[in-house]
Amino acid sequence: MPKPTEGASHGAVVERQFGGQAAAYLTSQVHAQGEEFQALRERVSRMASPRVLDLGCGAGHVSFQLADLAGEMTAYDLSPRMLAVVAETAREREYDNICTVQGVAEALPFDEASFDVVISRFSAHHWRDLGAALREVRRVLKPGGVAAFIDVVASGQPLFDSFLQTVEMLRDTSHVRDYSVGEWTRQVGEAGLDVTATQRQKLRLDFSSWIERMKTPDVMRDAIRRLQQDVGQEVRDAFDIDTDGSFTTDMLVLWATK
Repeated sequence: MPKPTEGASHGAVVERQFGGQAAAYLTSQVHAQGEEFQALRERVSRMASPRVLDLGCGAGHVSFQLADLAGEMTAYDLSPRMLAVVAETAREREYDNICTVQGVAEALPFDEASFDVVISRFSAHHWRDLGAALREVRRVLKPGGVAAFIDVVASGQPLFDSFLQTVEMLRDTSHVRDYSVGEWTRQVGEAGLDVTATQRQKLRLDFSSWIERMKTPDVMRDAIRRLQQDVGQEVRDAFDIDTDGSFTTDMLVLWATK
C-alpha cells in the first residue's frame, strides 16, 4: 500500500481519492440515478434560462440532468480530473452551455449574486468547513435564488452516527462528516439562508461497487467488514446490513432560498 504523502492538505487528499476514479463516477448508478432529479428539474423548469451552479459537481450528473433547462450551467469541483471528464462528456452530448471551473467550496471565484440556482449533490461531506461553504453559497446567489443540498445524512443517535462516520472514513480518507438534519438546518440558517423544505430518502449501497468505486485498500475494506460483523444487532438492523456488506443509509434533500 502506498505511503501517505507527508503534510498533504485535505484538498490533496480529495484529489488523490477522486481524480483517478473520475470515469467510474460518471457511470456510477448511485450518482447517475435518483428520484431527486425529478424535483430538481421541476424547480429549475419554472425559471427563465437560469444560471445554475453545480457545486462539487463530481462527474457532472446534476449538470447533465439540468443543462437543457439552464441558460448557463457551471460545473465546479476541486478535482481537475473530474472536471476534464465533465468537459469531455459535455462535448460528446453537445451541451454547449456547460462550463467547468476548478476550486474549493469555501472560496467560490464568482461575483456576488451571480447565480439563480446553486445545487450540491453528494459533495458537502468532503468540505473542510461546511459553514464557510454555505456562506459562499449565499453570497453568490441572487436575491430570491434557490439552493438545494443533497447528501447522505447522519443519525441524531450517537451510536448510529459513530458507525456511519467510521465506515465512511475507512472507505474514503477524504471524508469529513455526514451531517444530521439538525446540523444541516442550523448551519444553513446561520449562513443566512432560509430552509423551505427537507425530505429524507433511503439510499441502498452495494458493498462491492461502493468499495471498488473508491479503490479502497484491502486493509480498510476488511476493517469495514469486521466492524459490520462486530457491531450490535441494533446497528445492523438500522443500516439493514446484508451478508455481503451491502447496506442502507439515509440521504437528505434540503431546499433553501436567499
